[in-house]
Amino acid sequence: MSRILLVEDEEKLARFIELELRHEGYEVEKAFDGRIGLEMAESGQYDLMLLDIMLPGINGLEVLRRIRRASSLPVIMLTARDAVMDKVTGLDMGADDYITKPFSIEELLARIRVALRRKAAFREEKELLSCGDLTLDVSRHQVMRGGKEIELTSREFSLLQYFLENKTIVLTRDQLLEKVWGYGYMGETNVVDVYVRYLRGKMDEGFDKKLLHTVRGVGYVLREEA
Repeated sequence: MSRILLVEDEEKLARFIELELRHEGYEVEKAFDGRIGLEMAESGQYDLMLLDIMLPGINGLEVLRRIRRASSLPVIMLTARDAVMDKVTGLDMGADDYITKPFSIEELLARIRVALRRKAAFREEKELLSCGDLTLDVSRHQVMRGGKEIELTSREFSLLQYFLENKTIVLTRDQLLEKVWGYGYMGETNVVDVYVRYLRGKMDEGFDKKLLHTVRGVGYVLREEA
């Protein structure tokens, strides 16, 4: 069930929208002040935000600007303003959509469905990484190549995930050590080479095309070669 945060200072309108959304099966929480709405949005507990522009405390555009510093939470702006520049400003600042009051609840519901579908598609794309016939499913913690599941340790999985997230980019040993093992790692300095060898043995051996390549004097790169 999707959770929606509604930030709207017109309490009667907010109550009406809340009832309609709950009737459609959404969970809804409300805020009547921009500052409170921002604090709630930053909790990361919501799937979508309906945000009015004219708010006490902090106006909606400033709330949106602060949210976009670190979050891709879908935001649909609600406002009585219908000037083109207001719409352009909201969209340029990162709003996903814009609806002008008065609006029909059917149109609002349709826009919400579209925004949530976009979010789901983006999440699925981020969670399924691939290179050639190799796929890594982040949420299921599963790696497949050529229809065969490859069993990896937790560290090997993290290393492969980082390679896939940076596919075709040559990564140095220091970069890999920092991102996969962490800043404070104090173990053997050749640990990257050891784990790359483990990874190759599991994901490349037995296949015609090798995916994990050494770039002499630099590091390693994951790429599909013709």
